[in-house]
Amino acid sequence: MAPLGLGWPNIVSVSRVVLVPVVVALILVQTKAAAYAATAVFVAGGLTDLLDGYLARRFGSTTETGAWLDPLTDKLLIAATVIALTAIGRFPVWAAVIILVREVSVTVLRMYLGRQGTSMPASRIAKWKTASQVTAIGLYILPLSGADGLKLTVLSIAVAITVISGADYFVAAWKAR
Repeated sequence: MAPLGLGWPNIVSVSRVVLVPVVVALILVQTKAAAYAATAVFVAGGLTDLLDGYLARRFGSTTETGAWLDPLTDKLLIAATVIALTAIGRFPVWAAVIILVREVSVTVLRMYLGRQGTSMPASRIAKWKTASQVTAIGLYILPLSGADGLKLTVLSIAVAITVISGADYFVAAWKAR
């Protein structure tokens, strides 16, 4: 269970980091074929989040490295994709700002708590947040014409869950002090 001394769950998390520049490059190409490929790679990256969690639980191989690596790789995949889409005008700036502020805020909170000797595992709502973000962002990567209403509805739900999950972390941290 420990190839390269990392363990399979952490190897899977690292694979998500490797996918980030691939997704960004495909988005920046701005062709239909590249958009479909970017969507496939992005969704595959999102699904690896489920896989690494499953492997860690199944084989009892949760590690301190995995505790910070898994959420960090999720944030990298989401943030880089949102920034790339926003840069080419295919993602609403307001949503990008909310998502990025939440991700940075929760990362800083986790770092602060970690230095205090407290860990902040992913909550159930944070898992819903990731799933809703992957779904919404995936729709924005796809070259869908005439689906603006659907995309905006799914994105609005994802942004609401994003805000609620961020607030949930800060409330939990406040209660734990």
